[in-house]
Amino acid sequence: MFRFESKLHSIFTLGLLLLTIGMVGHVHADSHEVKIGVLHSLSGTMAISETSLKDVVLMAVEEINASGGVLGKKIDTVVVDPASNWPLFAEKAKELITKEKVAVTFGCWTSVSRKSCLPVFEEYNALLFYPVQYEGEEQSLNVFYTAATPNQQLVPAAKYMIEELGSKKFYLLGTDYVFPRTANKVLKAYLKSEGVPDENIVEEYTPFHHQDYQTIVDNIKKFAAGGNACVLSTINGDSNVPFYKEFANQGLTSDDCPIMAFSVAEDELRAMDVPPLVGHLAAWNYFQSINTSENKAFVKNFKAYCEKNNLPGGSKRVTDDPIEAAYFGVYVWKAAVEKAKSFDVDKVRQAVYGLEFDAPGGKKKMHESNQHTLKPVYIGEIKKNGQFKIIFKSEGLVSPDAYSTYLHPDGKYPAPTGGPK
Repeated sequence: MFRFESKLHSIFTLGLLLLTIGMVGHVHADSHEVKIGVLHSLSGTMAISETSLKDVVLMAVEEINASGGVLGKKIDTVVVDPASNWPLFAEKAKELITKEKVAVTFGCWTSVSRKSCLPVFEEYNALLFYPVQYEGEEQSLNVFYTAATPNQQLVPAAKYMIEELGSKKFYLLGTDYVFPRTANKVLKAYLKSEGVPDENIVEEYTPFHHQDYQTIVDNIKKFAAGGNACVLSTINGDSNVPFYKEFANQGLTSDDCPIMAFSVAEDELRAMDVPPLVGHLAAWNYFQSINTSENKAFVKNFKAYCEKNNLPGGSKRVTDDPIEAAYFGVYVWKAAVEKAKSFDVDKVRQAVYGLEFDAPGGKKKMHESNQHTLKPVYIGEIKKNGQFKIIFKSEGLVSPDAYSTYLHPDGKYPAPTGGPK
């Protein structure tokens, strides 16, 4: 069990430099440091979401270094910007692994970016901590997934819409890439298992950075005219801003047709006109509004970190689910390294399995074998201040399914990929 310390301590003074006897002495600059990679889009369509993950990883590193580092070594971060360019994620990942010699990488948001660089991590048996909810249907021994699988987000949200709001018609709207398309396969399989007919399900996609939602929202308005309709949204990135704006412009509200979002959290709401969005919903495993002293300290520390480092937004910054998952991922790696007494990827991997820990939002646990994380499920309702009122919480932690039972009813799942050669 480990706990996150919010109070910073003085940096640990490290030991003597090694000397080589009988030859010219050469001391590597990293002999008293360990490098980690940060692989997030700081420009392009996904910067609206990913920049904050870079910020919180650096905050976690600052805390850890101030408390003595990891195995007596200071953490040195190497930050790269793949610029929302999916092939560039693979290039930058290879650079981090082969040139910078990082011990671990924290990064990616979209599934297309993760899948772009996954072959690189598997080829070099390197380790990636991935902090964003995703579509499942993957288990690589070179990735630890610290956010939700479909049974920890998508399915509970759809179930809530049916059982609590009486939804009978579902407009599945997403960005055109891996996560929304696979997520909607899971959602459709679940909805059909609940007796929802095909004619009550509409599926539509838009490109990344799509801005014109006038026609789509008009179609949603017609679809919802008979009542009992909702939108299940897997729109990602900055396209959320014009979508919600157009939704409000056409006079639609959460009473007419509630939106249940899977990629909109407190951080995205900072860029939106929030009052017209009041009442719409989102499903996550963490909200800033979790009312505990530990979470309040985390929120306060993140705001202070952003202000101290003159980051955009400063003390007005917010936390959200991917931010928490990115943050505790660094601490999970630290705990595993210290448990293994090694930075070796294979030893660290084994040490991660089954780790229990206190994250800002509460107790969590790494799965014993499938690379994912046991987490609670929350559903929140948007408030005027850009925060969420929690209206549903699961009983205890929900165990993650790497592969959806709705897509694999026979219970047969592919073997994990990657790992030691």
